[in-house]
Amino acid sequence: MKNRLKILRAERDWSQQDLADAIGVSRQSVNAIETGKYDPSLPLAFRIADLFAMKIEEIFLRG
Repeated sequence: MKNRLKILRAERDWSQQDLADAIGVSRQSVNAIETGKYDPSLPLAFRIADLFAMKIEEIFLRG
């Protein structure tokens, strides 16, 4: 699944580890999500959306 996570993280000057700590996953998980190798669970997607104060659909894109 495509996503805007890397862009959103960079806009805030956060490292992958910063984001991982904020959402309770490993840095490797953040990397896998950013590169599209792993699709987050719905609860994790909601945590990410809440952190960025956005809707899930604004972060995770179809196709």
